[in-house]
Parts: sequence; C-alpha cells; structure tokens
Amino acid sequence: MTQTLTGLFDHHEGAERAVRQLESIGVSHDDISIVANNAHGGHAIASDGLPAGTAAKEDAETGAGLGATVGGIGGLLAGLGLLVIPGIGPVAAAGWLGATLVGAAGGAAVGAAAGGLVGALTHAGVDENDAHVYAEGVRRGGSLVTARVEDSLVARAREVLDEQAPVDIASRRDAYEQDGWSQFDQDAPAYTHDQVVEERTRYPAR
Repeated sequence: MTQTLTGLFDHHEGAERAVRQLESIGVSHDDISIVANNAHGGHAIASDGLPAGTAAKEDAETGAGLGATVGGIGGLLAGLGLLVIPGIGPVAAAGWLGATLVGAAGGAAVGAAAGGLVGALTHAGVDENDAHVYAEGVRRGGSLVTARVEDSLVARAREVLDEQAPVDIASRRDAYEQDGWSQFDQDAPAYTHDQVVEERTRYPAR
C-alpha cells in the first residue's frame, strides 16, 4: 500500500531539497512529483533539456555522470518540463502529477494542462480542502512536492518533508481567508512576476 504525501514550499530551494532527500531514502523518482510556479521564468529549459539554475544543470556543467548524485541528472529534477495550468499560469513540473496535468509525460515540452491541479491532487488522495490551498500556494509562487510512498517509508518520508520546513496548510488557509480568499479559482488571473515577489516577502525563507 502507498500513501500520498504532499509538501508546499514558498521557496523552490526547499522543494528541491525535499525531492533529493525523498530519493535518498528510497522513494523512487517515478513516485515523486514537483510543480513549481514559473512566473519569474527561472526554470528555463536549456538546449540540453536540463532545467537551468538547478542542481541537475550544475551536475551537467561539471561533467557529473548520469545518476551520479541523488537528484542529479538521473533524478526527478532533471525532468522538469514547462506547461501552463489554468488559474496558475506557467509552471515547471516533473513526475507523475505533472504527467497527469499535461495528459502525457513530456520532457521539456511546452503545452496547456489538460486538467486542474485541484482535481489531480484529489484524484491522488489529497483532501480537497487542502488541495485548494496547495493550488493557491503554487499560484502565488510556491513549489509543490507530492510523493506516493510505501507504508514502510511513510514515517521517514514525513520527517524528510518536515525537515525542509514546508508550509503549515491550516495556518496558510487562515492567512488566505483573512484576505477574503475562499478557494482556488482556475478562472482567476495568474500571478505576475512582481506579485509573486511581493507574496514571497510575506514568508521569508527558512
């Protein structure tokens, strides 16, 4: 049996570390997904197919071998592709959740998502109320890590996610609701780069 574990991170570095650590404890990168807001264009895909500015790209530039490091060229982070999600805008995504969104696994392909993030998350077993907060968090600049984890690894995987200080969903829901938010709206305009920057100043990196 597997359980779906999810962590929302205001800053992409925390999400990337979480992916690396999940892989290091034995969670297959086939069972991990990352969906990161790309309003700032920071997840551009280089000509070699690797995401610029990530550990995977750095590994390639320094001549590291395929799969030489956890989360390196052979890991999930090497598979980031670009797509657009209604209500969120441009994202960089990899893994099974990204494939669900775009309708097919797609390397560095650019395309329109076939379905919404809330629906994909709830289909994977995430509580619907939480799924709305996760989607809104990505809309506002966050990065979402979702993993399908075997029961034997669940406790350790939860520790791995917690070590990277993900967003407390209940607190974040309260913060959003204080601003008049009620649920994710895929018809709402995507955040601009400047709006994402402003939003991130509310939640300093930990």
